[in-house]
Amino acid sequence: MTRNNPQTREWQALSNDHHLAPFSDFKQLKEKGPRIITHAKGVYLWDSEGNQILDGMAGLWCVAVGYGRDELADAASRQMRELPYYNLFFQTAHPPVLELSKVIADIAPQGMNHVFFTGSGSEGNDTMLRMVRHYWAIKGQPNKKVIISRKNGYHGSTVAGASLGGMTYMHEQGDLPIPGIVHIAQPYWFGEGGDMSPEAFGVWAADQLEAKILEIGVDNVGAFIAEPIQGAGGVIVPPDSYWPRVKEILAKYDILFVADEVICGFGRTGEWFGTDHFDLKPHMMTIAKGLTSGYIPMGGLIVRDDVVAVLNEGGDFNHGFTYSGHPVAAAVALENIRILRDEKIIERVHSETAPYLQKRLRELNDHPLVGEVRGVGLLGAIELVQDKATRKRYEGRGVGMICRQFCFDNGLIMRAVGDTMIIAPPLVISQAEIDELVAKARQCLDLTLSALQG
Repeated sequence: MTRNNPQTREWQALSNDHHLAPFSDFKQLKEKGPRIITHAKGVYLWDSEGNQILDGMAGLWCVAVGYGRDELADAASRQMRELPYYNLFFQTAHPPVLELSKVIADIAPQGMNHVFFTGSGSEGNDTMLRMVRHYWAIKGQPNKKVIISRKNGYHGSTVAGASLGGMTYMHEQGDLPIPGIVHIAQPYWFGEGGDMSPEAFGVWAADQLEAKILEIGVDNVGAFIAEPIQGAGGVIVPPDSYWPRVKEILAKYDILFVADEVICGFGRTGEWFGTDHFDLKPHMMTIAKGLTSGYIPMGGLIVRDDVVAVLNEGGDFNHGFTYSGHPVAAAVALENIRILRDEKIIERVHSETAPYLQKRLRELNDHPLVGEVRGVGLLGAIELVQDKATRKRYEGRGVGMICRQFCFDNGLIMRAVGDTMIIAPPLVISQAEIDELVAKARQCLDLTLSALQG
């Protein structure tokens, strides 16, 4: 219930006077003012007006074990008192980062036993770009510098991360992408498959990788990077024919494969990693978000043993960050992974809550606005259309943003990517909370349809 809390206006004034928010229209935000989130527990948030909100996006895909876990706060507190900070430069290390490296190796795909730590997924992908080029230089092939990525993929917002991603609206600001990064078609059947079957379209999209390798020249291509499931691009689940064909192409031309696991990693798909779900066997995996459940910033790059064997022959790798493997972040990550393991959260997602969520979400297919519902694990997407048969959109109406606002006003966080509504709730969500999420989603779809018809 709205309480007209005067402190809300005070906080909004501070935002207007001093804060520049990420991915925001500064003028528009100043006029409207941000919603002030004050506390959280489990899968719920509360704002400064006392409104309870079901967080269908787990923060930014990251709050795996839910809000309010004292164990994570206690782990951070203990580590701060013992060793609040030290760097990993100059032949130095500390116990939390070494123990975390081993724990990650234990849950990573077989043969991936080494981790380079960063402060975020964006930094992880910057690290990947430099490591790929360093790897090929050591092997005497310094021209293998080009990284192939996908249109509408997301790999962060640093200069390298935004370049690797395929978001044109990001490229338009800052003269991106930087040289040495190219993009191919995404495996988005609903939006771009036309009259092709999903199976045929999946093969076609994968074949764009081979065409690009041949266009650039195999001697110039260092790696292909992709999310197992595109997250920020709209929870795009590739057709079943896509990944097997991509794997054939990469093996044929001996191209490194980098799986961006920032969103899919640490249980989101019902497996430890999205690469486990699709059996991808990458050379490198970028991680972040669910690594600490978002409680403290941390990212990294998991590297396959045969790649590390080459790096070991290359002398100094002149790259790193002040906060690489921060001891407090490492302690929180260790405790977070312990919770995921001991409480068997990922097993529960796999066997119980993911199948239930996917079943309940697909009940929304009967709604007049819904053209497709898709998802894997605790990831879901709802396509909003004007015509179900032709997949035609409400052009120029901003339907996704209309729906998002209704969600905002009715106690649900559901994100809009164009006219696609997406969800990724905390991994600890219960069946009753899934029922609430789907009921609120249907309510907001009804309100959206009424607004369009009004």
